[in-house]
Amino acid sequence: MVQLHSRYNPQAEAARYIDALNLNCNFECFILIEPGLGFLIPVLQERFKNCKIVALHAGAGFNTAKDYSVPAWNPGSALTLQDFLETEICGMETSKLRVIEWRPGLNAYGDAYINILSQTVEFIKRLDAGHRTTAVFGKKWVKNFFKNLSFLQNALLYKRTDSPIIITGAGPSLEAALPEILQIKDNALIIAASSSLMALNKGGITPDIVINTDGGSWALQHLYQCFRADNTLRGLAVSLFAALPSQCSKLPFLVLNEGSLWQNLILKELVIPSVVIPQRGTVAASALELALILSTGNIYLAGVDLSVKGLSTHSRPYGFDHLLFGCASRFSPVYSQKFWRYNTLKAAGSHDIYAAWFKNQLRHWPKRIFSLGNSHSVFENTASLSACISRSKPKNIFLKEIPVTQKTVRGVKVLLHCLENTQFSQSLNDEISPLLFPGEKKVSNGELKKAIIDCSEGYVP
Repeated sequence: MVQLHSRYNPQAEAARYIDALNLNCNFECFILIEPGLGFLIPVLQERFKNCKIVALHAGAGFNTAKDYSVPAWNPGSALTLQDFLETEICGMETSKLRVIEWRPGLNAYGDAYINILSQTVEFIKRLDAGHRTTAVFGKKWVKNFFKNLSFLQNALLYKRTDSPIIITGAGPSLEAALPEILQIKDNALIIAASSSLMALNKGGITPDIVINTDGGSWALQHLYQCFRADNTLRGLAVSLFAALPSQCSKLPFLVLNEGSLWQNLILKELVIPSVVIPQRGTVAASALELALILSTGNIYLAGVDLSVKGLSTHSRPYGFDHLLFGCASRFSPVYSQKFWRYNTLKAAGSHDIYAAWFKNQLRHWPKRIFSLGNSHSVFENTASLSACISRSKPKNIFLKEIPVTQKTVRGVKVLLHCLENTQFSQSLNDEISPLLFPGEKKVSNGELKKAIIDCSEGYVP
């Protein structure tokens, strides 16, 4: 039998262990990996009075939340570990987090303990990547939000269907899947990442919905494909943070809402329907969550490679190919540029973060998600479209357009008004400050109001 704690004085054992860690006072949250009966918790509560403590258990037999009034997770919890961590610590800076392992738990639970630790580390990496992105793009995202509100003419309401869904990304494996997708395009709902549009157009395929969540201006290059060919797009599934060209106002929006309070207040006031999908850092993850919401049918992924395997980093043609060919020369041939881009993408490590997220989520999602072409090892289920999708049953998709008349002006007004309301002001400050004032600890509501007005300037008629 493995002992998790001292038989004689577990409280003193816990205190000695915390002393040995030499923790500084800058931490705001401690994540405890298998703390057993929780003897570490009162020690931390006494010495770090303002810090949050989160307990993660490898076994379902412990529940420190009941004994010490701290958020706790175990394998029997209703939420997955990733969802629990997002709920409890998503807004915190990674430099303020500290993972504390109670190592006897490793001897007791083995692989289950290691799995919890690795999932926690992966979550912190993803959280850190999100914070770095927010610091660079936060203000642009808010500007995009108000700009896109001014574009929005019609919003989409959806009704869940049972049709199969094909999601296309811009990975190299998309090219091999195009002939198969072309054969059954009338029998499955196609959701395309905007970066895959050029390859789809070349293959004679028009998606039903184009999805874009990218706030960078380079995303415009992909979306121009919506207007360069005859198509019958049902609409754009977009985050209002995304960079969109003005031509998109001609298309109805299926609004993707990240679930923040400030977005919910504005969208509710303007009566704009939306689908709540948290930001995931990659459009493939958002597309997959959208597909699970829109349909009960099977989901097939094409071009979602989650890795860089060779010099062909994307499907062909691709929106940025012209940049390589345009600046090619005798001293910088296209081949050399592709090699440089391959090394850059490989070194960045973002693919590994996204692959880890997919691997964790696929354990809990329904067993109806399949990869075309065995594009990555995280997708255990592979399939052939022609063998799985009936060509005798046409797809059905129910999307209703809702005209939107009250937009940016009223959206700004309701946000400024809620900042003065004590019920909302602190939560709104916590959400918006990191976007508009990255790295600053305390921002007054007056400063926030001025920054919001500056971001909306030019988009208010």
